[in-house]
Amino acid sequence: MPGTTSKPDIDLIIEPVREPIRRGGGPTAPPPGGDDSGSNDGKRRHRGQPSPNRYYTGIAVGIVSILMFFMALASAFLVRRGSSADWVAVRIPSLLWINTVVLLTSSGTIELARKRLAARDLPGFKRYWNISAVLGVGFLAGQVMAWRQLESQGIYLASNPASSFFYIFTGAHAIHLLGGVGAMLYVVFRNFEIAKVSRNVAAEVTAYYWHFLDALWIFLLLLLYVGR
Repeated sequence: MPGTTSKPDIDLIIEPVREPIRRGGGPTAPPPGGDDSGSNDGKRRHRGQPSPNRYYTGIAVGIVSILMFFMALASAFLVRRGSSADWVAVRIPSLLWINTVVLLTSSGTIELARKRLAARDLPGFKRYWNISAVLGVGFLAGQVMAWRQLESQGIYLASNPASSFFYIFTGAHAIHLLGGVGAMLYVVFRNFEIAKVSRNVAAEVTAYYWHFLDALWIFLLLLLYVGR
């Protein structure tokens, strides 16, 4: 009609937004499967565990560091032996050969333990793993007995350069092996349901370290025997 101002109709199309509403007006519920705060503790711990690679990298760095330390000692041993006029060779106690057999046996039992763990035979794993730990302690006890045998012969750390290197080599190796025994006991007594590392990874890392110490001991024993 004349004089009448018509206003265009504006249609608003509003699409409803469907959001899951939690009781109490809280944040949007997580998708199925749970999150870190959910009730599925097994999945939460699995996602919360750090990558096993960090443990493998850590033991690799540790092994290289120990190896460099002993290689430096071996170099000093050879140089000192070749330039020393007061070098008095130390007779290797026969007990060290028995200790070597004990240590090599422990490497065999620790591998049997790993196979039992891979087969999900937890009792079998613990049995062989405990045997390995006992053999490790037996090796350390044998080393102490060997040192006492030398002391009874009047051979001490400061007796001469050869005896000094003997005690340093065997003592430093024993300290590192004691750390390996501690790692074994950790695997035995640790509750892996709440640990950040799995039993498989802990056992593998400990086994790698233990085998390295076995090989290192063979090298040191041959060095001391040949370098007399």
